[in-house]
Amino acid sequence: MARTVKKTSLGQRIKRLRTSRSISLETLANETGQALEQLQRIENDEQKPSVAVLLTLSRALEIDSADLLKEEDEAVAVERRAEAVRKRTDHYSYRVLTPEARHKHLKGFLVTIEPVSDLEGPGYQHEGEEFVYVLKGQVRVTVGENHNDLSQDQSLHFNSSLVHKLRNTGNTPCELLVVLYTP
Repeated sequence: MARTVKKTSLGQRIKRLRTSRSISLETLANETGQALEQLQRIENDEQKPSVAVLLTLSRALEIDSADLLKEEDEAVAVERRAEAVRKRTDHYSYRVLTPEARHKHLKGFLVTIEPVSDLEGPGYQHEGEEFVYVLKGQVRVTVGENHNDLSQDQSLHFNSSLVHKLRNTGNTPCELLVVLYTP
């Protein structure tokens, strides 16, 4: 008889890491710049963290972001992504393309944004650099006050310590290759 091993969710792993390091939610909020309520939603699996939030959480918890994601059972992860796509309004999905880049400065992600939608929140900001390449669709990448409208096969490289935001400006899903460099 096959034994089923139940994997812990991303939120549960984040909470387990935080508590094992005796870090309060308030301290984690101050270390990451995220609202306490948002961190609670992440730990309760009510909200999936963005790439930027995942990177800041990983840094604050002293763990590689890919390690946080790879512990989740792939079947569960696929189901969650599919469910998130069905339920989302202003949401997006992402997949780590460089899980083997353990403790490296360069990370690659495949990001999908639904038509005519923004990524949630006021914008993202994290130490390092970011490269965005449009695989399909159209996206507006706002860096600070500057708007960059990109379409398929166009790219942008920018300082990710500046507040930035992505918006799908087209009528079809937008797929992006996003590469982050974090010192």
